[in-house]
Amino acid sequence: MKFSVRLVIWVVLACFMMVVWYMFGNPAQDNRLWAVAQSCSSSTTESGNQSTHWQTRESSPDTCSPRRNILFMKTHKTASSTILNILFRFGEKHKLKFAFPDGRNDFEYPSPFQCSQVKNYRPGECFNIVCNHMRFDAQEVAKLLPEDSVYITILRDPALMFESSFHYYNKAIPLTWGIVGDDKLAAFLNNPWAYYTPGAYNAFYLRNLLMFDFGFNNNLEPEDPEVARAIRGLSKSFHLALIAEHFEESLVLLKETLCWTTEDLAFFQLNARRSLSVSRLGPELRAKALAWNGADWRLYRHFNATFWARREAYGEQRMQREVAKLREINARLRAICIEGGEAVDAAEVKDSGLSPWQPLGESSILGYNIRENLDPEDTALCRKMLTPEIQYLSNLGVSLWLTRLWGWIQKSIF
Repeated sequence: MKFSVRLVIWVVLACFMMVVWYMFGNPAQDNRLWAVAQSCSSSTTESGNQSTHWQTRESSPDTCSPRRNILFMKTHKTASSTILNILFRFGEKHKLKFAFPDGRNDFEYPSPFQCSQVKNYRPGECFNIVCNHMRFDAQEVAKLLPEDSVYITILRDPALMFESSFHYYNKAIPLTWGIVGDDKLAAFLNNPWAYYTPGAYNAFYLRNLLMFDFGFNNNLEPEDPEVARAIRGLSKSFHLALIAEHFEESLVLLKETLCWTTEDLAFFQLNARRSLSVSRLGPELRAKALAWNGADWRLYRHFNATFWARREAYGEQRMQREVAKLREINARLRAICIEGGEAVDAAEVKDSGLSPWQPLGESSILGYNIRENLDPEDTALCRKMLTPEIQYLSNLGVSLWLTRLWGWIQKSIF
């Protein structure tokens, strides 16, 4: 009886969310235009970016100025939550001005980004950092940031990204509810058009999610000229694309691009899944996942090539030294901060302030316990590094009433 009641509530809620989505949030599939965008008036923001020259160079605090005007295009299921934590800490430390959403943790995703989605936005107002989930629109974003801002993002192998997205969002995607069997991922990839309908509720999570996040039609085939046009536009907009599979090396290149210190980029992996919840893709399924996400695969290969070109220009021995320095700092902080030295299942997280957001109906995301009896300075740093996105946003003063309402509904049903 209890299960039946929960099922009825869930069906009613799903129907309600679909109605809201079709009325207000149905994302347009047309591509973004790459016209020259008007930036904000930089006189209203803290001066930090002294140069628009971002190409590879020997950067240190003695030879360059730290960059403080930044767009981070936060993509889904790409280790972007870890980058977000780094940006939160840097911005908070230097009292920078964030452009935040209002009432939720994203900019009304999956609707295309508009400046009006920024809390208390006034035309011409400048911000230092824009970093929450959005569906990218270059012209709208440019209205928030000075002209010398650095645009960064992070990409992930589309096969791995698809596997992660499929499992994380499947209960929120009605198209997947009818898939039977123990391996729904394999069933979908073996015959995707039997389950997939373009434009259906949350269908964008199932195909070319990178293209969708960047504001383009996610149903384009890889050979479509619009895909090449999208890649050219993104290449002009973004100064650096991090690669999730080479995360530490990406941070080293980010350090150089932003003229930050290694300490600024120290991190703990956030929002990671339990290993048992990860499907291992064999060669056949991997090939099918890449074919199904062909536009993303083309996009990824382009920026992966630019990453390796930047890495080569940086120098192998220099890269190894910087990665070793980053690992040394991370290891030291891990020993100081984390009880047991590693992440734990969600049920084992003792402090609700460190408990990560979970996918619908599951508890697959790992969290951390902070060590006890730390001195105040270590406690402050450790807590910031271990705090998940939702709680950190709240600590920064962001109202999350809609996000928290959705979380309460999830827990009530499941």
